[in-house]
Amino acid sequence: MKAVGIILAGGSSSRMGALADKRAVAAMPVAGSFRCIDFALSSLSNSHCQRVAVCTQFNARSLNQHLNSSKWWDFGRKQGGLYLLTPTVTADNDSWYRGTADSMYQNIGFLRECHEPYVIISSGDCVYKTDFNRILDYHIAKSADITIAVTTLSPSQEDATRFGVVTRDEDGRVTDFEEKPEKTDKTLINAGIYIIRRRVLIEMLDRANREKTYDFVRGILMKYKDEKKIYAYDLPGYWNNIATVDSYYRTNMDFLKKDVAQYFFSGYNEIYTKAEDEPPAKYNPDASVSNSLIASGCIISGTVENSILSRKVYVSRGCVIRNSVILNDVYIGENTVIENCIVESRGTLRPNKRYAGSPGHARVVVEDNERYLI
Repeated sequence: MKAVGIILAGGSSSRMGALADKRAVAAMPVAGSFRCIDFALSSLSNSHCQRVAVCTQFNARSLNQHLNSSKWWDFGRKQGGLYLLTPTVTADNDSWYRGTADSMYQNIGFLRECHEPYVIISSGDCVYKTDFNRILDYHIAKSADITIAVTTLSPSQEDATRFGVVTRDEDGRVTDFEEKPEKTDKTLINAGIYIIRRRVLIEMLDRANREKTYDFVRGILMKYKDEKKIYAYDLPGYWNNIATVDSYYRTNMDFLKKDVAQYFFSGYNEIYTKAEDEPPAKYNPDASVSNSLIASGCIISGTVENSILSRKVYVSRGCVIRNSVILNDVYIGENTVIENCIVESRGTLRPNKRYAGSPGHARVVVEDNERYLI
């Protein structure tokens, strides 16, 4: 593929609450066995993109560990590879990334050294699957300067004020772009995926830095919407952003639906992730599991209904877990009931407790009890 990929995974999200205290949003577990960034990486890999860079910054330790080798996504290791681009103190710069455009500008040397004529830019906090070759073909056919992937929000999703709202003409050219409006009735939103010619991107980043504008959307897209030919491409299939507690919970629950699970995990273009040396999930005689995703390393002795359990979760006898997302390495004591919750990783829930959220608003449970004293 004649494009280099850049995944923007350095930002934090206050709307994730306690879930963002330990990790970057792009490193959040999704569907039990995956991290959010796996979906962007897998789409780039399946599109035969050989060179991919990930910009990391906030709470990057677990994300960097997850990305310790390009082999999990099969990126080219002789003619490309996987690169981690972190803020670096140099003779010309001593600051952290000040925005999405600045994160790319601080690594502009990487862009200049690449030979691919195009750049694919993707957000690291979105769950989707796509063929970037089709977007690139559309970009070339339209002779576009910038192509934005867009999607239409369904009534069950959040309102569009959390995203960039796009207006386009009959030919698909963007005529207006409004970032996170206070109020709007439009439903066509920016999906956080862009294609742009590499030399054009370098010129824009240079200019944005001179003008001290550090955000890619506000400093480049909105600024050049009349000067440059910016086109909108309809992203097919499933797409969701997980940068709030409710959207993260809803996205995980979507994977319990047959059509969503088949879309991501059956047929061609698989989703890849870092392999862990863990045994298969173990179901003891008292276990009862229905409509749930159980990751490797789990031991189940209780009841699990309509829930997602990430790796190495221990469910004791008498426990009941319904409509919940349990993150990695959680110990749940006997006779504990969990409903409509997200349980933070490496927590220990003591016996005979009850944790409950509401169907429309999941409760985040953070327990740091010492499990070996139980």
